[in-house]
Amino acid sequence: MNYLSDTNPGEVLEQIRNNSPLIWNISNFVSMDIAANALLAFGASPAMAHATEEAESFSQICKAINGALTINIGTFDKDWQKCAIRVANEANKAEVPWVLDPVGAGASEFRNQNASELLKLKPTVLRGNASEIISISGNEGGGKGVDSTSSSNEALDAAISLASQYKIVVAVTGEVDYVTDGNKTLSVHGGNIMMTKVTATGCALTCLIGAGLTTDQETITSTANIMGIYSLAAEIACDNCEGPGSLKPKFLDSLYNITPEYVNEKIKISRV
Repeated sequence: MNYLSDTNPGEVLEQIRNNSPLIWNISNFVSMDIAANALLAFGASPAMAHATEEAESFSQICKAINGALTINIGTFDKDWQKCAIRVANEANKAEVPWVLDPVGAGASEFRNQNASELLKLKPTVLRGNASEIISISGNEGGGKGVDSTSSSNEALDAAISLASQYKIVVAVTGEVDYVTDGNKTLSVHGGNIMMTKVTATGCALTCLIGAGLTTDQETITSTANIMGIYSLAAEIACDNCEGPGSLKPKFLDSLYNITPEYVNEKIKISRV
């Protein structure tokens, strides 16, 4: 397979480390720790704040210093959902880019409603596993709780349809990751299945994609690059750990130590 040589993933990494952008996260209880630490290891500055009363303030801060927002519905209740709607609207008014992670979409009507209402507000990027993306598109999802039982390839048509309908970028994670804007689609190769044995690693990826939105690269390119860098860091960590227990700290170390030169040489992104 011929991989693209002009996506400049090292540039994304350098910009994030040089600028230390604020990434504001409406995250879930399970993911807060690893998501915040992944952002710190990567060079960004995390804020885990989900109070409705802070929505306008954080939107203005992100606007002023070129930050980004991520919204993760993993452990929502009615209050969190109301907050997320307010936050997304404030981010849109302030022109702050944001990522929606529809964790567990397809598992319950409440999650489906959360995802649907937020999707109508047009996130910059929608990032989910195959089952979540299929479910959001209106087809029957193959989810098992928050886990995917569908392959990313099976969700590609749904991703392209959603990207075209909402004029957004959609990223599907799986054995092969896909990123599409409805017209152009990129595939990202790499990673290690052991990452699925550590909870909330996908949620952490969503936050890193948010960091990528603060760079000057096109959204589809920065998203693919972040996913590729993440996959490379995962491979390094999995090669040097003894199991899921030691994988988490090894993964954070990999995100911290990975270099622009390494990702430029090793990343595997192709045009579909």
